[in-house]
Amino acid sequence: MYRKNKLPHSSEHNEGLRSAMEVLAVIAGIVLLVALSWEIIGGSGTRFSAFYLNVQLAVCVVFLLDFFVLWSAAQRKMRYFGRNLLFLLISIPWLNILGWCGVSVTRDWGVVVGLLPVLRAFLAMVIIVRWLTSDNKMRRMLVAYVFTVVIFTYISGLVFFEYEAGVNPKLHGFGNALWWAWMNVTTVGAEIFPVTAIGKVFCIMLPSLGMMFFPIFTTYVLQEYTHKKEADQ
Repeated sequence: MYRKNKLPHSSEHNEGLRSAMEVLAVIAGIVLLVALSWEIIGGSGTRFSAFYLNVQLAVCVVFLLDFFVLWSAAQRKMRYFGRNLLFLLISIPWLNILGWCGVSVTRDWGVVVGLLPVLRAFLAMVIIVRWLTSDNKMRRMLVAYVFTVVIFTYISGLVFFEYEAGVNPKLHGFGNALWWAWMNVTTVGAEIFPVTAIGKVFCIMLPSLGMMFFPIFTTYVLQEYTHKKEADQ
């Protein structure tokens, strides 16, 4: 009798803990994305500011806390650790660790390393999709994809502006970089052509992601139309 009464209470406690950590991770992810935007758009363009490094450190601590709290609450700890090892690796504040070790990192490489916690922030914010959708799996897929496209396009605009500003004569401000990103994700294309290796990589990734959207959107529209037609009959 004691074990039967204990299990539901433990399950409810773990579920509440998981929900609380998810909310905290989402907030931390939004804070990190805002801080990165401020750093790239209004930063010096040479080194990361102490303010941004402190923000990234605090956010990574939240991500690590999220990992270890949920790991300790998991029934199969080794299985949970193996499945979420990637989350752990991209939650580590590598930029701060390199700075503590006295390793000097250029701004270009620093952005690449600094994007790892941003990826973890993006994975945390995907939880929002569950709050925006019901049990309709197709609708959830559509919302999840739209959310992915919007966030990834914005981050691509940030990265493109970081690497192309000053070396691309056709790029004038972050607005142009964001316009370039949206034109490429919609597969329309833009007059701004990347001149850096990172810019070229994102120039290929954005249309590829955009082309994946149309079959999902078409399937969703057809499904909604079919259900409406069946209901009318």
